[in-house]
Amino acid sequence: MKRYALSGICIAVGFCAGLALLSVAHGADSDSQSAYQALDRFGQAFAVVRARYVEAPDERLMVENALNGMITSLDPHSSYFDPKTYADMQVKTEGQYGGLGLVIAADNGTIKIVTPMDDTPASKAGIKAGDIILAVDGKGLQGLNLDKVQELLRGAAGTKVTLTIMRGPDDKSFEVKLERAAIEVEAVKSHREGDVGYIRIPAFNEHTSEGLEAAVRSLKKQIGPKLKGYVVDLRDDGGGVLDQAIAVSDDFLDSGEIVSTRGRSPQDTERWDAKPGDIAEGKPVIVLINGGTASASEIVAGALRDHKRAITLGITSFGKGSVQTIIPLNGGEDGALHLTTARYYTPSGGSIQATGIAPDIAVAQGDEASDLPKVEEPSEADLPHHLMAEDNSTRSTVMPIRPPAGSKIADFQLSYALDVMNGKIRADSFVRIAHAN
Repeated sequence: MKRYALSGICIAVGFCAGLALLSVAHGADSDSQSAYQALDRFGQAFAVVRARYVEAPDERLMVENALNGMITSLDPHSSYFDPKTYADMQVKTEGQYGGLGLVIAADNGTIKIVTPMDDTPASKAGIKAGDIILAVDGKGLQGLNLDKVQELLRGAAGTKVTLTIMRGPDDKSFEVKLERAAIEVEAVKSHREGDVGYIRIPAFNEHTSEGLEAAVRSLKKQIGPKLKGYVVDLRDDGGGVLDQAIAVSDDFLDSGEIVSTRGRSPQDTERWDAKPGDIAEGKPVIVLINGGTASASEIVAGALRDHKRAITLGITSFGKGSVQTIIPLNGGEDGALHLTTARYYTPSGGSIQATGIAPDIAVAQGDEASDLPKVEEPSEADLPHHLMAEDNSTRSTVMPIRPPAGSKIADFQLSYALDVMNGKIRADSFVRIAHAN
C-alpha cells in the first residue's frame, strides 16, 4: 500500500498576535492601516455591547459568532469551529459517530440534503437527496450555519430526533421520527456483477485506500481470471481526506501527476505524483459520477480521466475545486478556522471549481424530468459567494443518455456502465483503455 504524509498548516494565534503578524507582514502601509481601523471598529462595537446591552451578554459567544460571520462570508466552505465542534470534528475522519447519516449543504438560506448515506437511519427512513430540513425537534434552522445544524443532528446512538422535511414542487412538509445510530464513517463496499467488480466509495476517510485494496483482492478471488474490469462508484461521494483521494488515485496509476494545489502565493504550490503499482493490473475501469460527486472524489475522477486510465460515466460532478485547511486557535482551546487556502488542479492543469467534471459518457440516472434542458442538481456554482471558475468557464450542459420510455431499470447509470464493460455498447475511449493494457 502506498502511503503519503500530507503536510498541513497548524497555526495558533490570538487577537493581539494577529495584529503583530499583520504589522510584521505589511509594515505601516495603507492596507495595514485599514486593517487596524477595521479591528478598532470591532473593538469599539464589542465594548459598547458589553457595557450597554439590556442584559449581560455571553462575551465568549459574541466573539465566536463574530468570528463565524467573518469567516463564512468568504466562501461557502470556510467557517469557524467552536471548541466543541472542533473536538467533534476529530472523530469524523477516524471511526464512527452518533447520528443519522446525512450529507447536508447550505443552499440560499435553507439546509438541503445532498444525500443520505447508505444503510443509515436517514436512508432507511426514506429521506431523499434534495429534501430540505426545516426544523430539528421543532427548532427552526433559520440563521444557523452547517456546523450548528450538524450539532443538532448528531447525538448518542439510541437517542431520538424528529426532522421536519419539505419535499417536492408542492412544498409540502412532513415529520420524520428517527433514532440515531453509530454511523460507520465511509466504509468501502463491493460485490461482483457477473464478471465485473463493483466498488462503492461513499466518502474518503483514513481507511478508504485500505478498503479499496481489500475490495480488489476480494473481487479477484471471487471472479478469478474471467474478471473483465471494475466499476468504481463515486456518486454522491461528498469527499473527505485529501491524502486518501491521492492514495486511491495512485492505486490505479503507475506514474504521472495525481493532483496539484495552488494557494495565494507561489510557494504554496504542492504536487503529488503516482508511484509504480496498479492494483487493478491494467484491467479497464469505469468511474461513475453525478452531481453529488465532490471534492476528494472529483480528484480521483479527474486523475483517472486525465491519464486515460478510466472513463467517467454519469452526469457532471459538483465542482468543489477548493482545499480547506483546519487551523487551530490557541492549540484548539479557542476552536479552529476551517479556511479555504488553495484550489486544486487535475493533471491536465485544469481547475474544476464551479464547473465540475463533465463525464466522458453523459448518462442520466433515469429519475430526472425528461423535459429539463439539463439534469437539475445542486452544484458549487449554485452556492452563494462561491469561488469563481477560472477563465469564466461554465458547467457542461450536454444532454445525457436516458433510459427508454417505460424502462424499469433500477440503476440506469450502473446498467449502462456494465453494458460498456461487457462490450454491449461501444465507447471509443474505453476501447483504447482496454487495448492499452
